[in-house]
Amino acid sequence: MNGGTRDRAVAGRLLPWTGADGGPCYLVSDVTDYVARLADEIEDVQIDMADALLGHADELLTERWVTSAELRYLARRLSESLRDGKRVAESRGVRLAQRPPP
Repeated sequence: MNGGTRDRAVAGRLLPWTGADGGPCYLVSDVTDYVARLADEIEDVQIDMADALLGHADELLTERWVTSAELRYLARRLSESLRDGKRVAESRGVRLAQRPPP
């Protein structure tokens, strides 16, 4: 286990938001508490927003005339959404790996 992986395992659950400095936030607590449920709800919202953004991107990219400002805005939102999705996947992947086998 490298330093980053070990730090994540010790720190607890990766939350779907970042700290004021842009760094990751972790929950060290029982997985059934309020913050864990809130994190689950926010992850679901982030995934739903990514789905809606992909639909918007599909529509925008079929338009004949799209400005560079519109494309930059779309790229920024897609980047944010991808970053959120990656964080959700990492958090859920760690939790799945920690489950005991059936």
